[in-house]
Amino acid sequence: MRQPGPDHPITVTPHPGRIRVMLNGVAVADSRNVLSLKEASYPPVLYIPRTDVDLSHFTPSVRTSHCPYKGDASYFSLKVGDASQPDAVWSYEAPFPAVAEIAGHVAFYPDRVDGIETT
Repeated sequence: MRQPGPDHPITVTPHPGRIRVMLNGVAVADSRNVLSLKEASYPPVLYIPRTDVDLSHFTPSVRTSHCPYKGDASYFSLKVGDASQPDAVWSYEAPFPAVAEIAGHVAFYPDRVDGIETT
């Protein structure tokens, strides 16, 4: 486990406004309680509480990954009608303490959904 610091900063902050994630014309996530995780020079990633996600469209994937700063990620595929997107969603089920706030949240790959709307 590596700790964020000046050479690799990570911040988790509330994201203002509402986020909706769409696939095949259906909102698979809709939340006003989103967290924005900014890591080093990467673009911010939006983490949406599971309570604001329609899990009926999720199927667990066999894919996993490891981040030395955040921990082990699990992935999910999305299916809405005839639209299917493998490994479109990820979650840190037991994130490292430095990013503990993202526990119970999921993030979406923007290029694997129809859109991530912000208002």
